[in-house]
Amino acid sequence: MRVLGIETSCDETGIAVYDSCRGIIAHNVSSQVELHNRYGGIVPELASRDHIRKVSPLLAQTLHDAGSTLGDLDGVAFTSGPGLIGALMVGASFGRSLAWALDIPAIGVHHMEAHLLAPLLDTAIPELPFVALLVSGGHTLLVHVMGIGEYRLLGQSLDDAVGEAFDKTAKLLGLGYPGGPQIAKLASNGNDQRFQFPRPMTDRPGLDFSFSGLKTAVRNVIDATSPLESTDVADIAASFERAVAETLRIKCRRALDHTGASTLVLSGGVAANTTLRKVLQSLECALLYPSIELCTDNGAMIAFAGYQRLNAGYREPLEISSKARWSLDTLGVP
Repeated sequence: MRVLGIETSCDETGIAVYDSCRGIIAHNVSSQVELHNRYGGIVPELASRDHIRKVSPLLAQTLHDAGSTLGDLDGVAFTSGPGLIGALMVGASFGRSLAWALDIPAIGVHHMEAHLLAPLLDTAIPELPFVALLVSGGHTLLVHVMGIGEYRLLGQSLDDAVGEAFDKTAKLLGLGYPGGPQIAKLASNGNDQRFQFPRPMTDRPGLDFSFSGLKTAVRNVIDATSPLESTDVADIAASFERAVAETLRIKCRRALDHTGASTLVLSGGVAANTTLRKVLQSLECALLYPSIELCTDNGAMIAFAGYQRLNAGYREPLEISSKARWSLDTLGVP
C-alpha cells in the first residue's frame, strides 16, 4: 500500500509518500520560519495562505522524488487536528479532494498520534505497553500506549507547553523565533548550574506539567542581572534548558513507575533537543526517539499514521471534520 501524507497543522507544509514495503520513499517540508520571524510568533492567517501556495508544488516535487505518479497512490492521509483551524482546513480540503478525484480512501490523522508513532519509522514497534512523552510547540503530554489507537492520557501541561516556554524565554532574552534552537545554541556554551531555576510541580504528586512559573523565574533573573552580558544570556539559556529537561525526566520516571512500562518513546519538535535526550538517558530504560528530521512537523509521520489505520480497514465518510482541539485519548483502535 502506498499512502500520501499531508501535514498543514501549523507553520510547516509537509508532503510524503509512504510505501508499506519500502517505508518512506520521499518527503519534503516547507518551513514558514522566515515568514513568521518578523512577528515573533505564528500569524494564523499568514500560515494558512502559505499552505495554499505551497501544498500543490510540494506534492509535485515529492511525487517526482518518489518516482511515483498520482495513479500509484492507494490512499491519502492528512492532519485533521489539533492545530490552527485555517491551516488544517487547507490540508483537509486538498487531501479529501485529491482522494475523491482518484477514487481512493482518505483519512484524517490526529497530529499527536502521528508524532507518537514517528519513532517507529526508524525502528521496530517497541514492547507494549510503553510510555510516550510528546513535547512540541503546542503540547506537552505523557501517554500510556497499550497499542496503536489505545492511548491513556497520564499528564499534560496546565498552561504553557514546553515549546511555548522555550519561545517565550527566547523572547525575554531578545532572541529570534523559534526559540528552541536559539536557546539550545546558546546553552551549549553556558553554565547550566549558575542559576537555580525551579523544577515546577515536581514537589507534589501527579504527572501534569506547568511551565509558566519557570518563565516568570527567568524574567526575574533577567531583571536582577540586567544589563545582560553575552555570558549571562548563555548561562540563563543553559540553566533554563536544564530545568526543563530535569522536570521532564522526573515526570517520566514517575510515569514509568506508575505504569510499570520499561520503554519511553520521546517525540515532537522538542525531542530534537540534545540536552533533553541526554538527561532522559539517565532513566535506565529503553529510550526511543525519531531522527532529527522527523521530530518537527512533517508529512512522513502523517503518511505512516494514516497507513496504520487504512491498512486496518478503517474508513471515513466523505466530509471534512478538522478540529482545533482534539484529545488523544478519544481515538479508537483502527
